[in-house]
Order: sequence, then C-alpha cells, then structure tokens
Amino acid sequence: MNKEIIIEEQGEEAYNYISKFLKVTENNLEVVKTTTIFNILKISGKKAGIVNLNKINDIKKMNEFFKVVNEKLEDNGIFIGCVETKVERRKRIYKKYPIGIAQIYYLFDFIFKRVFSKLWITKWFYFFITAGRNQVLSKAEALGRLVYCGFEIIDECEIDNVNYFVVKKNKSVGSVKEPRFSILFKMSRVGKYGKLINVYKIRTMHPYSEYLQEYIYKINALQAGGKFKNDFRVTTWGKFLRRLWIDELPMLINLCKGQLKFVGVRPLSTQYLNLYTKELKDKRKEVKPGLVPPYYADLPNTLEEIMASEMRYIKAYKEHPFITDIKYFFKASTNILVHNARSN
Repeated sequence: MNKEIIIEEQGEEAYNYISKFLKVTENNLEVVKTTTIFNILKISGKKAGIVNLNKINDIKKMNEFFKVVNEKLEDNGIFIGCVETKVERRKRIYKKYPIGIAQIYYLFDFIFKRVFSKLWITKWFYFFITAGRNQVLSKAEALGRLVYCGFEIIDECEIDNVNYFVVKKNKSVGSVKEPRFSILFKMSRVGKYGKLINVYKIRTMHPYSEYLQEYIYKINALQAGGKFKNDFRVTTWGKFLRRLWIDELPMLINLCKGQLKFVGVRPLSTQYLNLYTKELKDKRKEVKPGLVPPYYADLPNTLEEIMASEMRYIKAYKEHPFITDIKYFFKASTNILVHNARSN
C-alpha cells in the first residue's frame, strides 16, 4: 500500500530513492502527507521510519513539527521528507514565465516570502496572509533545522526540482534556544584556556548554518586555506562581505571585552578545532585568539600547513609576545595589501 501511495504522489524516481533507505512494505513504517503536528501526534508507538510526502515549505511551526517526528521515531529511526529550496524555486519561476516577468515575480516573491517572513516587524503580517504556506527556504536552513531538532543527515537528492532529504534520529531534542535571524549574531568559539566565548559577526550564512559544519566537512572536506569547499551555507551577499572583511568588524567588540587580541590564532568552533591534533589543541589553550591570524602571514594551503603555521606562531609568541605580534602583523598587512591575500 505504501508503495502505491508514494508512486502516485511523488512518482517512480522518488519511490526508488526512498526505497534505498527504508523498506516501504514494513509495518513499522509510517507514510503521511501532512503539514500539521496533530497528524504526527496520532501516530501510535515508536516507528523505524516516517516518510512525509508534503514539502516542509508548507509547515508553519517547522521546528516543533520536526521535534515531534523525532519523538515518534525509534533510536536511529529514519525520517524522509522533501523541500523546495530557494534555488529550486528560482528555477521553477524562471521556467514558468518569460525572463522579464520571471525577474520581477522572483524579486517580489523573495522580498515577501523570504525577507518579510524573517523580520519581526513584518513576520506577523506574512504569516497572517500565508498561514505559513509555501515558505521560501534555503537548503542550509532546511537541513540546519533538522540537525538542530536532533537528526543526523544521511543523504539528500534533487528529484523533479524538489530536494529530498534522509535523516536519522541521533539524539533526543533538548531545550537549546533557537537561533536568531538578526544580521548581527553571536557564534560560539573556543577561547583561551579552552573557554567558550561568543564572537560577534555580521551574518554571511543562511540561518541554522552553524549546525551543518560537521556535515559540510563530511561531504566536501577543505579547500586551500582551510575553508570548506562548495559551502552552500554562504549567501551571495555574504561572499561580498567576506571579501572585504566587513563581516568581521563586530569582532572589535570582543577585542574591547578582552576576549580577543589584535594578532593571534583564529577563533574556531569546537567542531573545526576537533580536526586539529591534540598537541596543537593543548597549545592553543595557552594563548588568546586574535583578529589577524597567522594565516595571512604564512598563507598556508592545506589543513596540515595551517596547523604548522599556528604552531610556529604560538611557540614564537610564548618566547617574545610583543615582537612576534608586530612581525606577524606587518607580514600579514603586506600580503593583504600588496599580494591581495584573502580568506574566502
């Protein structure tokens, strides 16, 4: 019965994709097409798998919905759903209308359904008009919400201009405060003595992107300079802000608070720091992170070269703090101003 329902609603290709991860004929599998938490709550017992054939774009209280799905799954249970991302939405609009009309339509569609839905002053009006239906979601936000709600991303695939995701329950949902959508935001980073500090930045990534760092590394690894390859979490305007370091200006707040110094190792997230060797992680605890990292002085390419660069800096700084920071600052300034060194 589940097979017929999935094929009728989503097509043969979607059915074949879902079948790779779940046996659709099993009794301990629930197939629904819903946007309401009520229909998930009606599911009896714990399930090995839940498939929702309705796009999550139509779910008003998305996080609450995902949390209830999480509760209805067994440990390591599978949840499969789908989303029309903003990229796929743009493709659909441009395919449906002539180019001129499509551009105008997409502009107003983006402003109303993407911008108005996030601003606190217009959010109520957006949800009053739409009841939360047909929301514009970035791929990063959709997947990030799932991870935030206790899931691990197993796979994803675009079928008929819709992105299907396969996630596994890997923990019970805690009471972590939901991320804010403000332009200025705080990121948890490891400071001196291994203490976590909140580093201020201008948002250059889609909301909920911070929960995808482990997944991005798993699928893309690192590019030269230690950044993630093909990072779909970064917005178009975010790339521009990063190019000019505008996004890092709020870190001056951390400098004034004494959490950062002007020159020093880059303040890293716990997930990224776990890629480092134990020796370097221990050494990093002895120094305060900085605004201008050794990266701009040495211009390393690989993760191994980045770690070697930071180790050299820390050893030199421990011996001659002031002279080392002056030397690294001028070398970094030369590379930035003369050789156009950038961290993408």
